Amino acid sequence: MTVIVNVQEAKTRLSELLRQVERGESVAIARAGTVVARLQAVEPVRRSFDRPLLPGIPPAPADELLTPMSENELEAWECGHAGDPLLEGGA
Repeated sequence: MTVIVNVQEAKTRLSELLRQVERGESVAIARAGTVVARLQAVEPVRRSFDRPLLPGIPPAPADELLTPMSENELEAWECGHAGDPLLEGGA
């Protein structure tokens, strides 16, 4: 069922109308009794992981991302490394 509201009511109840649309209800906005617009839910954008996040930087292969870290990599991740600017004193 479509809920039809006038422009003023839509302005007053916009948050409520958006919740209705998110629940799958249909909302139409009318001016002088004539429907001029419909509120419609959008599908969430799903990022494709086979495209780069930034132009010019190729995506890392998925198998590389899921490979467990070596003991040395894990230690560097948890404890930092020599010259790490985020550690106090750059130790």
